[in-house]
Amino acid sequence: MSKLAKSDMTPRAPLDIKLLQERLGYTFQKPDLLMQALTHRSHSKKNNERLEFLGDSVLNCTVAEMLYERYSDLDEGDLSRVRANLVKQQALYEIAQALQLSDCLRLGEGELKSGGFKRPSILADSFEAIVGAIFLDSGFEASKKVLRKWYSQILEHVDPRTLGKDDKTLLQEYLQGHQLPLPIYTVVATTGVAHNQQFEVECSIPSLKVTLNGKGASRRAAEQAAAKLSLDAAQKIVSQSGRKPKKTKATKKKASLVTAKDPTDDQLNLKLKPE
Repeated sequence: MSKLAKSDMTPRAPLDIKLLQERLGYTFQKPDLLMQALTHRSHSKKNNERLEFLGDSVLNCTVAEMLYERYSDLDEGDLSRVRANLVKQQALYEIAQALQLSDCLRLGEGELKSGGFKRPSILADSFEAIVGAIFLDSGFEASKKVLRKWYSQILEHVDPRTLGKDDKTLLQEYLQGHQLPLPIYTVVATTGVAHNQQFEVECSIPSLKVTLNGKGASRRAAEQAAAKLSLDAAQKIVSQSGRKPKKTKATKKKASLVTAKDPTDDQLNLKLKPE
């Protein structure tokens, strides 16, 4: 075994557990639990995977409770959509970045060489494992307190009405809300070889005289790009016209049938910081 493998296998900065606990806002009674939470399976047999399993459950329950308390007007479907986006890998990765977890991870030699300490999946899993470790160390209330600290900041930056919805969905709901005809998508060009194609899609909203094109590596991606441009244009035109959205039962029913986007698509781009 190499000298690197005999160490904690972290060539970045010395493991400062005290500083990490200050950032978390929690001090472990059993520091070994924290060390296990920071240990990737590539480092040793005693790793953070089981703690991650626990943390995932505590995380989902806590975020669900916070959303239930905060958004009394959201129905079950919208609450589930928002929660899915708040506990997905990207959100956990951004919290892990704010905690600077990459400086504390214990990784095997192979993961270190491949930059595993920067990998979103590893950082997100480690944060979940830390939540599970706090749960074992002091119980549910203690882990919930830590999560509420971080998610209170997150909820200040998100719009529950749009979080987790793609641009096609947002455009369709916007037009429905103003009782305008739905957009028409047309593939206008396909270039490149079969395994590396580029699509160009036109999004047309005749009632607003909007016709814009988007490009992407797939038809879906091109449609999303065109929808994003068209939504921006439609909002400007409607705003200038002074047209007010009209809510009807039929409109709400149609909007509820729109397919939401994959909750792993977009970044939240949050600006989190330890308190």
